[in-house]
Amino acid sequence: MSSTEQPGVPASTALSAAPNPSRSRVGERETLRTLSLPGLTLAVRGRSEDVADAAEDARPPALYVHGLGGSSLNWSALMAELAPDLRGEALDLPGFGDSPPPDSGDYSVSGHARAVIRYLDSTARAPVHLLGNSLGGAVVTRVAAVRPDLVRTLTLVSPALPEIPPQRTAWPTALLAVPGVAALFGRLTRDWSAERRTGGVLGLCYGDPARVSAEDFAAACEEYARRLELPYFWDAMVRSTRGIVDAYTLGGQHALWRQAERVLAPTLLVYGGRDQLVAFRVARRASAAFRDSRLLALPEAGHVAMMEYPGIVAGAVRDLLREAGAATQWLDNSSAGAFTPAPATPEGD
Repeated sequence: MSSTEQPGVPASTALSAAPNPSRSRVGERETLRTLSLPGLTLAVRGRSEDVADAAEDARPPALYVHGLGGSSLNWSALMAELAPDLRGEALDLPGFGDSPPPDSGDYSVSGHARAVIRYLDSTARAPVHLLGNSLGGAVVTRVAAVRPDLVRTLTLVSPALPEIPPQRTAWPTALLAVPGVAALFGRLTRDWSAERRTGGVLGLCYGDPARVSAEDFAAACEEYARRLELPYFWDAMVRSTRGIVDAYTLGGQHALWRQAERVLAPTLLVYGGRDQLVAFRVARRASAAFRDSRLLALPEAGHVAMMEYPGIVAGAVRDLLREAGAATQWLDNSSAGAFTPAPATPEGD
């Protein structure tokens, strides 16, 4: 996939929906556009009802960030559920979905976080309600820690925060970071059908793969086959996996758990009891680390609860929005009261 970057063209004029023969599926009520920035081109999935002028839309903005090997498609169900409440957009991280690789070749967690920050700064939509899954959860945690001005609330679905040692079912994915493993896997699975490959991914990510309809399974197979044709597919996977592993080893102020403690935004944590990639036990540590957090535990869910149980997750997000809105209103009223002189009494008190 070639970049659609237009050097020297302001970001505000670089929005397009340029046709691409290898473009991913676009739902009936979805849109897909690209935003070009110097050295970076990002694909953004939205809702067709959001095409109208944002200034006339009373709904607050939201941004969804997918996990390792995923794309903005992972958020389609939840975006549809929350469409009455949020003006949502889902980003394809560099090298994933319909976003080409970054010119810098930086697939670290910090590199992905900078891409999210650059997008928010360029579109002037912030502060937004920020949602992330897996790798995207680590990315938006870093964004919320270093740029609190960009974030209203934070929702993390099975965030890839350091877990040492990781549960054994996560080791095969982590091994992608080892040089040569991806190439070996490619040779061993060269003759696998798209159905077999997709079934393996869904079996790893879903608590119950049987919840996937035949139609959605066919669409997932088509998408997986499309991505395998991209010349940078495995490079983006391997380097992003290494980025997660490297982030797990960082200490000091750059450590992800230290940054989680710095997050000021009200935070919703969503963990699945059948998650094979992020252990459910991490939920306790996360609840303690994020200072203003609430937990949604889904015993039957796997790694992508927003895809398995979009209605339940949407309900928890709405609760978060109400709580955050009530807290903001209380603070506004308190501030106004603090600076409004009390009416004078006859005694002059």
